[in-house]
Amino acid sequence: MDRKTVLVIGRSGQLALALSRQRGLAYTCMGRPDLDLADRASIEKAVRALNPAAIVNAAAYTAVDKAETEPDLAYQANARGPENLARVCAARNLPLLHVSTDFVFDGRSTVPYGPDDQACPCSVYGASKAAGEEAVRSLLAAHIIVRTAWVFSRDGNNFLKTMLRLGNERDSLSIVDDQRGSPTHAADLASGLHAIAEVIVNNPAFDRWGTYHMTNCGQTTWYRFAEEIFRQAEPYGQRKPALQAISTDQFPTDATRPAYSVLDNSTLSETFNIALPDWRVAVGACLNAIFTKPATAQSQGNR
Repeated sequence: MDRKTVLVIGRSGQLALALSRQRGLAYTCMGRPDLDLADRASIEKAVRALNPAAIVNAAAYTAVDKAETEPDLAYQANARGPENLARVCAARNLPLLHVSTDFVFDGRSTVPYGPDDQACPCSVYGASKAAGEEAVRSLLAAHIIVRTAWVFSRDGNNFLKTMLRLGNERDSLSIVDDQRGSPTHAADLASGLHAIAEVIVNNPAFDRWGTYHMTNCGQTTWYRFAEEIFRQAEPYGQRKPALQAISTDQFPTDATRPAYSVLDNSTLSETFNIALPDWRVAVGACLNAIFTKPATAQSQGNR
C-alpha cells in the first residue's frame, strides 16, 4: 500500500527538516515560493497537486525581537497564514497539525501551563502566535495545535549551536539564569508529531481534536542549559568557556520573554501515549548528530 502523503508547510526550518527524516508517512516539505501562506490561492494549488491526507504547519516568523518593530510581518506569517491554511483545510476536509509556542503565555505562573490555560502573551511574537491559534480553532474543527518550547537541533540557528559557536570564539559567556523552560530537540518533536499524524491519518473516527503541549521532559534555565551543552560537548573536543549566570535585567532585549514557560505535557501522554525523553538526553543526541553527521545550514526558524 502506498504511504499516505503529509504536506509540511516549511521547507528548511528545524522542524520541517526533522519531519522530512521521519518514516512511515510520506512527508513533502514546501515553502516559498512554491507555497506562500500569505496567498490562499498558492496553498490551494499546492494542496490540489499533492492531495495530502493531512497538513503540518511548521512555518513561522520566529525573530522574536525583530517582531517588535516588524509586527505586520509577524502577524502575516503567524496569524493570517494559519487562517488561510485553516480555511483551505476546512474546504477540503483536511486535518491540520499546527505548531505553536510557549510564548503565548506571559510567564507569571509558577506551575507548568496546561493546554487550556488562558493565553496572555507579553510580546508581539507571542501575540501573533496566539492569534494564529485562535484562527485555527475558529475555522477548523479537525485541528491539533501543538505548543512547544526552546527548540534546538543540528540544523540552522538555535541556542545549542550558538553556544558551540561562541564557545570557540570567546573565553567567557554570560547567560540568563532567571528564565525557566523546557529545551526541546526538533528530532524528538518531529517524532511526536509523526505519531500524532499517524493516528489522525489512519483513524477516521479520531475525535480528540484540540490543543496539546509537547516538550522534552524536565525543566531548566538558559544558564543550566548552556552548562549541560558544554559538559556533554567536551568529549567531542569542544572548547568550554567560563560561564557566568546573569539576570534578565542584565541582558535587555527588545521583546519581553516569559520568565516561566514550562508546559504540562500530561494530556499529550494521556491521549496519544507520547512522552519525549528528558532534555539532557536530547542534548546528548543532538550533539552526537552535530559531531558525527553533516548538518543542513539553511534552516532559519526556531519553532
